[in-house]
Amino acid sequence: MKKWLLTVAVAASFGAQADEGMWQPHQLPAMADELKAKGLEIDAKSISKLTEFPMNAVISLGGCTASFVSPKGLVVTNHHCAYGAIQYNSTPEKNLLQDGFLAKTFADELPATPGSRVYVTEDVTNVTERVKGGLEGKVGSAFYQGVESQEKALVAECEKEDGYRCQVYSFHGGLEYYLVKQLEIRDVRLVYNPAASVGKYGGDVDNWMWPRHTGDFSFYRAYVSKAGKPADFSSDNVPYEPKSFLKVSAKGVSDGDFVMVAGYPGRTNRYRTANEVQNQFEWAYPEGKLLRERFIEIIKDTAPEGSDERIKYESQIASLANYAKNFTSMIEFYGKSTMLADRKAREAELAAWIAKDSGREAKYGKTLAELDALIAKSKAHQERDMILSYIGSTTMLPTARSLYRLANEKQLPDMQREPGFQERDMTRLKASMERIDRRYAPSVDKAVLFDMLKRYAALPEDKRLPALDKAFGIDKKFSEAKLSKTLDKMYAKTELGKKDVRLAWMDKSVADFKASKDPFIQFAVAMYDTDMAEEKKEKELDGELMKVRPQYMDAIIAYNLEQGKPVYADANSSLRVTVGHVKGYSPKDGLVAVPFTRLEGIVQKDTGVDPFDAPKKELELIKQKQYGDFYVKAIDSVPVNFLSTLDTTGGNSGSPTLNGRAELVGLLFDGVYESIIGDWAYDDNINRSIQVDSRYMLWVMKYLDHADNLLAEMEIVK
Repeated sequence: MKKWLLTVAVAASFGAQADEGMWQPHQLPAMADELKAKGLEIDAKSISKLTEFPMNAVISLGGCTASFVSPKGLVVTNHHCAYGAIQYNSTPEKNLLQDGFLAKTFADELPATPGSRVYVTEDVTNVTERVKGGLEGKVGSAFYQGVESQEKALVAECEKEDGYRCQVYSFHGGLEYYLVKQLEIRDVRLVYNPAASVGKYGGDVDNWMWPRHTGDFSFYRAYVSKAGKPADFSSDNVPYEPKSFLKVSAKGVSDGDFVMVAGYPGRTNRYRTANEVQNQFEWAYPEGKLLRERFIEIIKDTAPEGSDERIKYESQIASLANYAKNFTSMIEFYGKSTMLADRKAREAELAAWIAKDSGREAKYGKTLAELDALIAKSKAHQERDMILSYIGSTTMLPTARSLYRLANEKQLPDMQREPGFQERDMTRLKASMERIDRRYAPSVDKAVLFDMLKRYAALPEDKRLPALDKAFGIDKKFSEAKLSKTLDKMYAKTELGKKDVRLAWMDKSVADFKASKDPFIQFAVAMYDTDMAEEKKEKELDGELMKVRPQYMDAIIAYNLEQGKPVYADANSSLRVTVGHVKGYSPKDGLVAVPFTRLEGIVQKDTGVDPFDAPKKELELIKQKQYGDFYVKAIDSVPVNFLSTLDTTGGNSGSPTLNGRAELVGLLFDGVYESIIGDWAYDDNINRSIQVDSRYMLWVMKYLDHADNLLAEMEIVK
């Protein structure tokens, strides 16, 4: 669909909907009048200009969002987004997770996890014609490889300028492609995090729940060379000076106020077919929930609380628990909803609309049937594929495979290598090898792998991979005791647990790998041909889907345009803007949730036992009503968290929540339990995002942790 047509669709549909939509910045000028009516005070055009305020203050951490809040590169994000860096710098003797951390000077700031990055988006270019041009006659893997080659060429051209990271993103299932250019800041340091009893107050119990009382915020700082260019960590580096930064509001927001978020939402699935919906909710989520919960159970059973092994896995436990609860909500609300029936009805309506016009019938008539057939084909080995994906979440097996893949890829010219193994990827790959030290314990890794391999061994023989069976002695006489002994020997003999050994293998040849006696290296070599054959099958199927999915989306967009429905792309980790209002909701009959929580709620929940163990000093401040500069008469306290109608999802964590003047009034960190299903279908009645209020952030910084140096550095609007 032509770009002008999508713009018309946006203008036509925006006023008809509530606060639904994760909009690409270039779409916003078409909404200017509606945005102004909602409460936007700055020019809508400024939000579409990525090199101007406020968009150039919003940054990506590569999985979370953040923003600059000072002229000296100070970055604010969620506590859970900085969790890995806090964990990396923690030991049983100096547990920054438990106790918190504050650098009073630049010299006190700590290097974040190896590979940590700050990405500043500077340009987004429509490259659809460049990517798809000349590939019209290609299908399957030929089409897949053609698109990949074009993307690699565009990225290489974009990254000729040193210090930039570029990526081509697919929108609307491959209907459009955009090249995103980001400044890549490589020296990232931990500046301040409150204690976990503030930053993670409520823990997994309160996760996705309301009311909430979590101080989910932390601070990084971005550093560059003295010449102002991205550089690796060095004591000679200086704080990055962003072109603009966000002012922090001490006034905050009130019920009904306009708010917006700019951030990097991960994935949504609002245009998936009925068959995809049914499979995801009735099989994938239940199975994924089971495996994630088992993963957590194994870690906790193997690594005692407070031990170095447990500290290494705290971040992974938090991530696993987060999505296990996410899946629980998905399953629960799907069971109560009419989502599947709605999708089937939508497809029937779409089919009827197509059939009414001969031109549409010729263009789209076979599309849905072809798409469904390909989707069914992709699920043929889903039981095996899911177990293998969780095996891929262990450490030793994927590390060995990645290193051997690198040795093979390095035999090819750089532009012929698989993405992830080109020269541009070596810094990232090295960092991934380095950070294993603080995220790996052999006892835990072995226990998880043993459990997952038992599940794999229970699959029918025709669903398994012969090479994998052979490697672990899995056959009709499968013995758990034998597998356990095999793994004991592998973990006892491997040297890949040592950082210097892993880094050395990055420079070794294929012949070196084949001659190795390391059991995990031997496994990687034994599996390589099978891995490549399976990857080839995947690319063939992906190539077919990449031809059909855009046709389906083209039909959906044309139909929605005619119906006056919203037209925006599913989230894909690229920069988006959402708008909404501060607003409570009614999660069930007879129950109304107000949009703000207060300091007093912390005391009400507190038990003195994790996760409801607020610092004693904080409890005392609250009991004494030490509200200071952040008292709000309307709630007779200091607000802690607030609700909004913002349309967000994972990846938006850490996103700055802004008022109509683009001042920071909070940080988005979660959604309510009832809105999790919003990744698949938006409902204005229950879709609510949760923010930590800027006034609570400032209150904790000033009165609890005495972060006066940071408060002085930021521009606070009263």
